[in-house]
Amino acid sequence: MRRSLALLIPVVALLVPGLVAGEEPRQKADAEKSTALPAKGRPLFDVGEFIKEYDTNKDGALSKEELPERFRHNFAQLDTNKDGKLSRDELDKGVAYLQPPRRPSDFVFVLVEMSDCDECCAEELQHIYDVLRKLDKDRSGKIDVGELQAMREELVSKRVDGIIAQLDLNKDGKISQEEARGMIKRHFAELDTNKDGSITRDELFQAASQKPAKLKSKGAPAEKPES
Repeated sequence: MRRSLALLIPVVALLVPGLVAGEEPRQKADAEKSTALPAKGRPLFDVGEFIKEYDTNKDGALSKEELPERFRHNFAQLDTNKDGKLSRDELDKGVAYLQPPRRPSDFVFVLVEMSDCDECCAEELQHIYDVLRKLDKDRSGKIDVGELQAMREELVSKRVDGIIAQLDLNKDGKISQEEARGMIKRHFAELDTNKDGSITRDELFQAASQKPAKLKSKGAPAEKPES
């Protein structure tokens, strides 16, 4: 089961980029595969039958009103020629846009559906549940931003303390250039913000707490991390 869960990680990874780089690139990639055939040679999605089922005015295309409501969220992306209706060609090329929007939290459903060992899957889900319960400090049944930030600070603190405990050989509460290893050593100059020749817990905590740089649109350089 551990191996099976490991194999799920690439699947889960496909769910996350939508929030990082936008959902559209992933859906376009899926759309390019929309003509793939299953083992029996029948289309995975029969566009002709789909149009036939919902084309109430029999014009060979689907207007937004004819399209089932659950599929309307990406109508603008499907309607490439902007004529207010979806042709067979538009549906065939953009079938991936009919899929519901993905969320990072969908990995829970992947675990439940694709696990080949119920006992091990239940163990993993219990671990997730325990983490969520710790997040919900006021036991309200909801996780607010303040609780999320508090947990983040706690996790970062533990990670920083672990790094210092591992590298601070003389136990003076900071990391010297001689003690630094790996990424700490390679980025020592950046981490040592006061340029005193050592990295304190506060300096390491501040660096670990920075949010990832946000990418600007159209390939523009990333913004500088918040200080």
